[in-house]
Amino acid sequence: MLLSVKEATVHYGKAIAINSVSLEVAEGAIVSIIGANGAGKSTIMRAISGLEPLTSGEIWFGGRRIDGMTAPEIVKLGLVQVPEGRKLFPYLSVLSNLKLGASLRKDKAGVSQDLAKVFARFPILDKRREQKAGTLSGGEQQMLAIARGLMAKPKLLLMDEPSLGLAPLVVDELGDVILEINQSGVSVLLVEQNVPLAIRVASMGYALHVGKVVLAAGIDKFKDSTAVKKAYLGG
Repeated sequence: MLLSVKEATVHYGKAIAINSVSLEVAEGAIVSIIGANGAGKSTIMRAISGLEPLTSGEIWFGGRRIDGMTAPEIVKLGLVQVPEGRKLFPYLSVLSNLKLGASLRKDKAGVSQDLAKVFARFPILDKRREQKAGTLSGGEQQMLAIARGLMAKPKLLLMDEPSLGLAPLVVDELGDVILEINQSGVSVLLVEQNVPLAIRVASMGYALHVGKVVLAAGIDKFKDSTAVKKAYLGG
């Protein structure tokens, strides 16, 4: 198993953000975590990325235990997050943002090759490579955030609410991009409130409600699940 989260609990002060959450991502898979706002989805992503300490539990990636490691150490192992809200450097160019994604890499030739691949996959970014990131449209900014993540050469790409604030047509395009990334050999863990997108791209899903997993199943079982409706609608 590429990623294993085992009985992970995270507290914010005395409040429990996630409670004994367990989930897995197999190599080559797309796995979705769905749930309403405040269900704990982003907390899971932050914990996996080394940005939030566990109160208890374990996180394993590629056969190594990673809870307790720093975020840069985890990125070097090939676990990379595209954060909610994109978190771009708005006053830097598209090209500079992409190069920052590869800042921990030492293989200059590989970085150049991956930059060419990114521009081939996202031609609009090639066209706007000298443009400041903050002047791009919402959809273009999301594509840049994903492309920056790919520049870190991930084995597993965590994507936190990538459809947030995007028009329906752009969300459709985003779904195609996620599938293409996966077909290129990158596993994906997707956090989404957009249930149709989550169901469309994933083979396995987890429904989260108030910090707990209420359903873990193959994606076909999600389509008519009352647990999914509860997690998505918050009640």
